[in-house]
This record gives sequence, structure tokens and C-alpha cells, in this order.
Amino acid sequence: MREGIRFLLIGGDLRYRYLAKELLANGYKVCVYGFESEEIDTSDDCGSPSLKEAVEQSNVIVLPLPVTVDGKTLNAPYSNVPILIESLFELITGDKLVLGGIIPQVIKDVARERNLQVIDFFEREELSVLNAIPTAEGAVAIAMEELPITIHGAKCLVTGYGRVGRLMEKTLNALGAKVTVAVRSSKDMAWLKVHCTDSMNIGQLAAENLCDFDLVVNTVPVTVLTEDVLKRFKEDVLIIDLASKPGGVDMEAASRLGLKTIWALSLPGKVAPKTAGIIIKVTILNILEERKT
Repeated sequence: MREGIRFLLIGGDLRYRYLAKELLANGYKVCVYGFESEEIDTSDDCGSPSLKEAVEQSNVIVLPLPVTVDGKTLNAPYSNVPILIESLFELITGDKLVLGGIIPQVIKDVARERNLQVIDFFEREELSVLNAIPTAEGAVAIAMEELPITIHGAKCLVTGYGRVGRLMEKTLNALGAKVTVAVRSSKDMAWLKVHCTDSMNIGQLAAENLCDFDLVVNTVPVTVLTEDVLKRFKEDVLIIDLASKPGGVDMEAASRLGLKTIWALSLPGKVAPKTAGIIIKVTILNILEERKT
């Protein structure tokens, strides 16, 4: 499987340093582009290619996670110059496989028009599940740093019970917090009852008594913590939003109300880049293996 495969990692954060190292350790050829200010190990024969040369030399192109922040350039914090998505895709031919995380629909449409093979590895279940671990740990680290009290004994509200919400419930309970999870379905409420965890209806938060909570962790990527809900929290509550854009907290309302709110995006890459890089590697190799069958 290793023979004939040369990866190009273009853009990305610290996770990609470890991704490159892991792929090299697995016997693959690896080149990078857009890491001028961050030293990353590559294959001996890669040199310092131009963007055109880097694309031509590779047959698996790995874009960042997330691919873009502004919709026009790659998410490449270590690049000295912006990497235009349009310019990059003009160089890619149909015989190359393009992978990336959180690929906007507009890019998928462009890829389809050019008959390019593009796969969003962020949509893979194994990545989502494993990524929830450093996300939950990162949220706890933020809470420990920002709260004036211990997690043990703190009253915590988790909104949402997807992959991250479940890990948050488990982690906070393990630390001795008093956890309530806001969910929509009766099925989730039943599972929380099995776990001896309190629950409430996420659609009725504005009618609940929320003034006792010390910590709120949102995992829902739609606005569930509206101004009417935020008004019901005490003024020294800490709110951590783990949801991807557009997030689940009305940030303007939170600011007006003087509530401390932290939008903690891309936590795996910040708190555990090595683990996150390994998770991406495993996911990518799973994709390649499945394409063989």
C-alpha cells in the first residue's frame, strides 16, 4: 500500500507536523507546503518545491482541518503567503485524491465540476469519535483554569448529547461534578437516567431554573443558548462553546449580559496536536485501504 503513494500536506496547524511524522514512520513519502515558519520532517527527495511542483509530485493531497476560514484561502497559519484555493485547484488533476476536513460545499462543487476526487475526512465516524476525547479534555482544562472553584462538586450543564456531549458528561461525572445534560429526545433522557445523570429538555431551557450552574458546556452547532436562556444563568457562570460555526451561543447577548463565554474551536489541535495528528493519520489510511477493496 505504501509503494507509489506520496502525500502532500498543504497548510494546516500543529496536528500536521505530527501527521507528517506518523506517515513517514509508516513508510510513506511525505512532502509539505505552506509551513515556512514551522519545521516539519519530510521525505529526503522533497526539497523545497513550488506549489505547482509539490502538487505534480504527489498523488494524495491533504488539505487542512478546517480547510478554510475565509472561504478563499487555505487555513495555513505557518505559511508566509496566502494559499488561494482557486489557484490550488487549477493545479490538481483528476488522477489525484484530495482529502481535507470540514470542506465547504462551494469547494465540493468546484471539485465536482473539475472531476476531482475529494473526500472530507471530518465526516468519518472514527475521526469524530476519537476527536471527542481531546475536545472534552481540552474543555475541562479551560474550566479548571477559568473557574474559581474545583470541577469536583461544581454544577455543570452540558447542552447536546452527541459524541462530544457524551464524552463531556462522562468526563465531568468522573471528576465529581454534578452534571445535567440538556437533550431533545426521550431516548437520550433514558440513557442519561441509566447513567444516573440528570437531564432536561433543551427546547425548554428558557423556562428552567438555571441560576445554580457554575459551568455550561455547549456542543450543539445551532443557537440553543439564546438571550432568553442566558438571562437565567448567574453572572459568574462560565460558558464554553465547543460547537463549530455558527456555534450555539448568542455571543452578542452574552457580552451584553456580562457573561464569561469562551468559544473553544479546534481544541484537539491546540491541547493534543500529537494525538489529533495520529487520529487524522488513522482516518486517512482507513480511507486509502477502503479504496483498494
